[in-house]
Amino acid sequence: MSKLLEYLNTLDKDSAALAAHRSDPATAMGSFGLTSEEQAAVISGDKEAVAGLLGISSEDLPALDSIEY
Repeated sequence: MSKLLEYLNTLDKDSAALAAHRSDPATAMGSFGLTSEEQAAVISGDKEAVAGLLGISSEDLPALDSIEY
């Protein structure tokens, strides 16, 4: 499993991780080990970019708005 997918799954299941991401996304993603490209895609909220990094269709990716404020 890619780090990015693992991170998104963690945010979906772990309220403390989601709170940390919402509080300081750059630190949370960096500590998790995401690359700068992955971090930029998540911060942008660009579903196409995130899906592309995961190697899936954006239609297969749930909305990213749940990880934003």
